[in-house]
Amino acid sequence: MKKYIILTFGLIIQFNLLKSQVLGCTDPLATNYNPAATKNNGTCTYGSSTINLFQSDSLPASIIETSGLVIWNDKLWTHNDNGDKKIYSFDTNDVINYQSYPLTQLVNRDWEEISQDNNYFYIGDFGNNVNGNRTDLKILRIEKNSVLINSPIIDTINFSYSNQTDFNPTGANNTNFDCESFIVSADSIFLFSKQWIDTKTSIYSMPKTPGNHTANYKATLDVQGLITGATYKENEKLIVLCGYSKLVQPFIYLLYDYDNTDFFNGNKRKINLGINLHQVEAIATKNGLTYYVTNEELNRTQPTTIHVPAKLHKFDLSFYLKNYLVKSNTPTDTTIIESVVIGPVPTENNLNVKVSNTLIGEQLYIFDALGKMIFSNLVSSETFNINTSLYPNGLYIMMIGEHKKKFIKL
Repeated sequence: MKKYIILTFGLIIQFNLLKSQVLGCTDPLATNYNPAATKNNGTCTYGSSTINLFQSDSLPASIIETSGLVIWNDKLWTHNDNGDKKIYSFDTNDVINYQSYPLTQLVNRDWEEISQDNNYFYIGDFGNNVNGNRTDLKILRIEKNSVLINSPIIDTINFSYSNQTDFNPTGANNTNFDCESFIVSADSIFLFSKQWIDTKTSIYSMPKTPGNHTANYKATLDVQGLITGATYKENEKLIVLCGYSKLVQPFIYLLYDYDNTDFFNGNKRKINLGINLHQVEAIATKNGLTYYVTNEELNRTQPTTIHVPAKLHKFDLSFYLKNYLVKSNTPTDTTIIESVVIGPVPTENNLNVKVSNTLIGEQLYIFDALGKMIFSNLVSSETFNINTSLYPNGLYIMMIGEHKKKFIKL
């Protein structure tokens, strides 16, 4: 007799992967990985690593001072860091045929970063490296669709740093109150400072609503470099920063598997980029695995003559992040499950699984208890077989649809 397991809409499934938590390093890529750890305590350490595989294209002359980067509508969007009052978009494989969108009512004193949410671009006019004493720091909020029709709707988020009390001029590149990167969450803005004096970065938080705000200091991390850009996957708890050393050695800095918005209490890993003397200014990703960075044009005459053109670079972080991104989508708490039919079960160690038609349009994935993907991008109503004896710690179905994630333990 065929056996079926039927789960109906509104059924609440409760489970815990383990009864008790063991604190430690949960990242298998770390030098101090603890396979018994079930809760990451932010102690992971890593060996030196460099990325050398790039796809690179020179940027047009109009955007050689690129300073921010996001992906929206399947295009890359960027801007220059001073004077120019436009934002630009182009396809990832065609940087030459770009589109420009004027923001003529604005002033570009020092635009250093662009971020976004569903409805708005946010451009940070907060570069402060000249004398470290700006009192007009601001983020410009621009309604996205209004940009497309060349009638931009713009308002302003003004701010000051909670811990800056001295506004005497410092001279060029001699302050810890410069900033070139930030991220936008569901309700807040988080700044990552560019600290010229001690080569650290500090997090500041403030509301993302127009008005006058105090950017409140949260924490500091010794990145041993100058942070210039950030990209954020909020649901996956992943931030990737970019920057360079004072000798213009570019790098990225991974922050992941943290609690809430305590971005520095999870895994922290610095990875060098094998494109020496590239002043990397911006970073963006859509899927968390493929990344784009831009560097602005670099011209120096001392101690030797150097010219590096502005470029767009593409590289892959699957080796570093794929397992984490899979695992970050596995269940850890009570979840509401929509209608699923699992069955029939012809033998004890074999599941013949079929997802009901009510879930058409959703993506479905199967993971083991350690977060390893067994099946991916399954189609609703597709039937497949699993030998459960190979997975003694259980299997999990994850369904993604309408921006919601639903889980069930098999």
